[in-house]
Amino acid sequence: VQLQAFGGGLVEPGGSLRLSCAVSGFAFSNYWMYWLRQAPGKGLERVSAITSNGRSTYSADSVKGRFTTSRDNAKNTLHLQMNSLEPGDSALYFCARGRVPGYGCLGCEYDYRGQGTQVTVSS
Repeated sequence: VQLQAFGGGLVEPGGSLRLSCAVSGFAFSNYWMYWLRQAPGKGLERVSAITSNGRSTYSADSVKGRFTTSRDNAKNTLHLQMNSLEPGDSALYFCARGRVPGYGCLGCEYDYRGQGTQVTVSS
């Protein structure tokens, strides 16, 4: 199982970034997927979750209305579109796989997490 997030960078407040996560080694379409983030000196925060078929998404209150999660099961790719970015969104962002095939929730367990991609929001 491999997950690799990419697409991070430096962006000004109010800007946008699109993160992606390429996965391999498992049946991607069978699993809920998650985005998480960790800011310096803080714990890991759940950002979003998406069902295995991509029809439903769930977001943390802190990003609701600004971030959109999507997936392309044909390309084994997960995305996070981040708009109206704020300095408080600066963090290392990770993608993760739900632990149980076909089951998940915003706060549910994950079993694999890829290396993160850094997002820095600053003027």
